Amino acid sequence: MQIDNKVVVITGASEGIGAACASAFASRGALLSLTARSQHRLEEVGGKDALVTPGDLREESTRAALVERTLARYGRIDILINNAGVGLYQPAHGADLASVRAMFELNIFAPLDLIQKVVPHMKKSGSGAIVNVSSIGGKITLPWFTLYSATKYALGSITDGLRMELRREGIHAMTVCPGYVKTGFQRHVLAGRPPDLSGLGRKWAISPRQCAEDIARGLERNARTVVSPKSGWLLIALGRMFPATFDSRLEKIYWEQQANR
Repeated sequence: MQIDNKVVVITGASEGIGAACASAFASRGALLSLTARSQHRLEEVGGKDALVTPGDLREESTRAALVERTLARYGRIDILINNAGVGLYQPAHGADLASVRAMFELNIFAPLDLIQKVVPHMKKSGSGAIVNVSSIGGKITLPWFTLYSATKYALGSITDGLRMELRREGIHAMTVCPGYVKTGFQRHVLAGRPPDLSGLGRKWAISPRQCAEDIARGLERNARTVVSPKSGWLLIALGRMFPATFDSRLEKIYWEQQANR
């Protein structure tokens, strides 16, 4: 897919992967429509040319305004990047259900509603792309992040289904599975304390810019799934080939973290 002159909607665009995507797509000639809660940060990221729609994506009114304002300015939506998300570091057997619902609302229901609002317009033009930012945790359940992993598995499955539903309409769907990206994600979790993964995940940490470039290049080649960094595919393969051994290793890491708390 060619990105030049495409209208791109990016959620969670005020920082991290979303902000890096704004830069990566703008450098390829895209027309940007950005949303997040901070108007100030959106204006910094998007500059004078981007359309910004501040608000909480868990609110239907914010999602409706985002789509309506984008169509009013540009007349179309070519690419939707569902990047906004939040984490929860609590075990599934004891997690606060209000926090779990809030996470599912932002990680699953908000992107699904945006997809449903955008797809009819893509169908009219006979083209488009939906990019759902999942996680390596959407391929391998991380025991310190079980319920977050569940949302990302669900988002990946939705994307796979959309690809089959919409391909004949000219609409492509792509899943993105970042590993450990150096962002402020852990500062914004709903509850719980992130584990110390020094020497493990952080050893393979990548920048938001690298992840955004992988996303843009994935779209350009119509990829089904982008894992960033690519070395994450090895982790996924090991988990599938040796599930019991892999579970034992993750379980050991989990309990080591619990003992150090």
